[in-house]
Amino acid sequence: MNRGLKNRHLQLISLGGVIGSGYFLGTGYILEQAGPAAVLSYLLGGAIVLCVMLCLAELAVAEPIAGSFVTYARKYINPTWACGVGWTYWVTWVTYVPSEMIAAGIIMNNFVPEVSELWWAILFCLLVTVVNLFQVDKFGESEFWLAIIKIIALIAFSIVGIMIILGLIGDQGYLGTTLLLGSGGFAPNGYWAIIFTMTIILVNFQGTEIIGLAAGECEDPEKSIPLAVRNVTWRIIALYIIPISILVSILPWDRAGLDESVFAVALANYGLDKFAAFFSFVVLTAALSCTNSGLYGTSRAMYSLATLGMAPKPLAKLNKNGMPQNSVIVTIATCWLIILLYSLDTSEMAYTYLLSLSGFTGAVAWISICWSQYNFRKHCRARKTEDRLRYKTPLFPFVTLFGIWAQVFCLVVVAATPDLRETIYLGVISLIIPMVLFKIGTRGRKKRKKRILNKC
Repeated sequence: MNRGLKNRHLQLISLGGVIGSGYFLGTGYILEQAGPAAVLSYLLGGAIVLCVMLCLAELAVAEPIAGSFVTYARKYINPTWACGVGWTYWVTWVTYVPSEMIAAGIIMNNFVPEVSELWWAILFCLLVTVVNLFQVDKFGESEFWLAIIKIIALIAFSIVGIMIILGLIGDQGYLGTTLLLGSGGFAPNGYWAIIFTMTIILVNFQGTEIIGLAAGECEDPEKSIPLAVRNVTWRIIALYIIPISILVSILPWDRAGLDESVFAVALANYGLDKFAAFFSFVVLTAALSCTNSGLYGTSRAMYSLATLGMAPKPLAKLNKNGMPQNSVIVTIATCWLIILLYSLDTSEMAYTYLLSLSGFTGAVAWISICWSQYNFRKHCRARKTEDRLRYKTPLFPFVTLFGIWAQVFCLVVVAATPDLRETIYLGVISLIIPMVLFKIGTRGRKKRKKRILNKC
């Protein structure tokens, strides 16, 4: 695993994983459920992101290794738990990445209807496979420019949106808070809707943890990681909170949905059809970028599992460029299979279930990061090495505990929601099965060693 990622690569890789088509499309579901109060949902999500990233920064600076939270969980929580978390994280991305590819395929099918969305999806799948098998700096460079496009688009949307609110664009005049507080008020479906949408919010924010997975391939992790964590965290909040606040101020919340990008709907509502069409291209780049980052992160997680004896050893093989070739190939092959299965049911409910499942499994990984950092700090205090840490999570243990229990509370509330309860069941199954298999395998290895020692 070569240290070929520069600081700018690290920051944009993380942003690339966060700002996917799920943000541009999934936000419609959040607005539909929570109304303008979705802004508070994103604020809570941003606070959780900040806590998790601060915890991850401490761990990654102290131990900058490939595999990140899987390795930390094994060392500071429990090997069995680490196995479950690692495989659950892998499941998160191999189910989410195909949805991004399908989204890209749908967009390209609109431009070139002669080619079906499935073939476009497979083409994009091949493209990101090739990119991920190149040297890591080539991957970092491609992700850098894909992420830049999305950031520019969101900044442009924010500027145009402010002009619409002020009445400088369109013939509706000054809007102010007319739409923000109209149609039932700020929280038309009640404030509990903020919590009910948190799994979708959390999946929108997922990808930030890729900073930790990339720690083993940074040129200067001691400087790059804390800087990247600080910058990415605040940029994520800015690129989510500001555009969403503007969006709910120019688009009636009851017009939001999963049919198309709510950003494009909002712009078309004021006669900006060309700008709205541009957002279709942005969703395409978002899908490719998120797929690129997601494949990178999940293949590194699988590589880590293999090096720790929690996955078949061949998955730890590196190619001549220092890339985990087999992990990438197995991951992308699974994505191809899920693309074929997912294409059979591309309904809104299937998409929502997929996002909710990713939200649960991603939250498990984030809880594991905070939990590992909590135990790591206790370990340092017991050995009286806390003062030697080059980076410390501020306001410990309050930040760490908030990051853990805020997510636990959100998952409990979702478990009490009939429409999304099944995703919790599926998430728990994906967590428990690898743990049980690992436990059985560990006991089997211990028995074999014992028999060998008895024979000796």
